[in-house]
Amino acid sequence: MSSAKKNRFSKAWLNTHLNDPYVKLAQREGYRARAAYKLKEIDDIESLLHPGQVVVDLGSAPGSWSQYVRNRLARGGAVQGTIFALDLLPMEAVADVHFLQGDFREDAVLQQLEALLAGRKVDVVLSDMAPNLSGIASADAARIEHLSELALDFARRWLQPHGALLIKTFHGSLYSQIVQQFKQTFRQVKAIKPKASRDKSAETFLLARELKDGGG
Repeated sequence: MSSAKKNRFSKAWLNTHLNDPYVKLAQREGYRARAAYKLKEIDDIESLLHPGQVVVDLGSAPGSWSQYVRNRLARGGAVQGTIFALDLLPMEAVADVHFLQGDFREDAVLQQLEALLAGRKVDVVLSDMAPNLSGIASADAARIEHLSELALDFARRWLQPHGALLIKTFHGSLYSQIVQQFKQTFRQVKAIKPKASRDKSAETFLLARELKDGGG
């Protein structure tokens, strides 16, 4: 892409972004990203989050999903429940959220989480993780599938039997394979495209509930 085309694309994206109603709403309501409203819409429809739960937010930076969970679990200003956020990137602190920076595949990070859980299982695992896309369809599909597998493996290990896993994924050549992996692990699997997800985006969300055979 030429520099002139890149500049036109950047200006068009910026104009769309600044005029996006969800961007404006996020700025008004103090959320760090418009992504909070994707989770809110899914939660409103599916009754996913409730006070008293243990919730893990994978790939949490910049923190808008953690912010929403915190607000959702609060009653009279106090949070009822426990929220953990994990990311390779640093994340500005969110009140009442335990943030662990590092790779959740590494034992050191998982040991920290295990110590904080103190024997409890997780009620809801959230993942808004997305890969850096190369534009090469086969490579991007493999990266997307890999992230879904990471979230699935995490859920198998930490989720309570009647818990829920919500991930962001993308339509592509391996999408049906991702759905099938979820159906092999969970009793209920549902694809959701919230209104806050841009029409042009290939992203969709998979909500899975109730581990088969009680999980890992």
